[in-house]
Amino acid sequence: MNQFDLFLSATINTFEANKKMAERAVAQVSDEGLRTSLDEHTNSIAVIMKHVAGNLISRWTDFLTTDGEKPDRNRDDEFVDSFATREELLAYWERGWSNLFDSLNSLT
Repeated sequence: MNQFDLFLSATINTFEANKKMAERAVAQVSDEGLRTSLDEHTNSIAVIMKHVAGNLISRWTDFLTTDGEKPDRNRDDEFVDSFATREELLAYWERGWSNLFDSLNSLT
């Protein structure tokens, strides 16, 4: 394995570990808990997940050919809890991570 392959593998492994750690934590939180902010100055877990997914989608779409912040991204909307169910939130979360992993796995 060459240096690039080793680096890419380590990078993917680190991202996968962080994703799994977050998902294990989220699995322990009730649906209500996902939407609870600790105070008016913090975001709920659901909003943080939505923002992370939105960032991953924006930054990793066409990441080799376009700027990270895409014109169709509505960053402000990422801070509004708009998903009706946990499943919708997790599907968006997965879309963001898939974007990242698909992009990294396409590198040669």
